[in-house]
Formats: sequence, C-alpha cells, structure tokens
Amino acid sequence: MSEASSYERRRHPRVSASIDVRISTIEPERDPWTGRPFFRASQERCANVSRGGAFVRTGEEFTPGRRLLVEMQLPDGTPLEAIGRVAWTKRVIGGEEDEEGVGVGVEFIGGSPEQLARLEHFVDDLVDA
Repeated sequence: MSEASSYERRRHPRVSASIDVRISTIEPERDPWTGRPFFRASQERCANVSRGGAFVRTGEEFTPGRRLLVEMQLPDGTPLEAIGRVAWTKRVIGGEEDEEGVGVGVEFIGGSPEQLARLEHFVDDLVDA
C-alpha cells in the first residue's frame, strides 16, 4: 500500500509537529525480580499529530493495545492531556536503528473535549496554511 493511500484512509488530517511529549503507563507492570508494581514514564518527542492520535518517537517498548497517558503542550501554550492506546509500533531489528522512525502510533481514546478541540484547531490551522 502506498503512503498516499495510507493517508487517504485516515479520519483526521495529520501534520508534522516536533513537540515534547510525556508518556506514562496507566496500568502497572510487575517487576520480574521483586513482583512489585511500577509505572513507566518518559519524556519523548512527537513527530506528527492529528485529532485522532500521534506518532511518538521513543525507544520504550510498548505493545499494541497498551493504554498511555499522553501529555504535551501545543506551540500556542495550550496543554493537552489525553488517554491513548498504542495502535502500532515501529522498531528496527538488527542493524542500525533509524532514530527518526522508531516509535509508537498512539490513538487518542479519551480526553477533555475542550483540549481535543484545541488540538483539532491547531492541526486545521497547519493544514490550511
């Protein structure tokens, strides 16, 4: 499938946007040695975004279906907090990793309607530019 047809399938327009993003796990994991629960959080970089989700560059390994809290601040200062679900991951096995392309696709499944509307306006403004 060509890249163009992949973009045509999207429900929401997507734009390139290099934005700092914090991603945190919602459900605890278990430490294999101690059995204690823990949560993961990391500061990453968003490569592109839409009203429906984002591609986050990360070296963290998240399995598809994993729920995350996504926190970012849009360039105009608007905060965005959304619950997301890892829709897909992109990894390089063997050889050199392409840091630009390694990460996770996160689908937004919940969040403040006001914040998500502001995200949609941000994306629309860039699409129309």
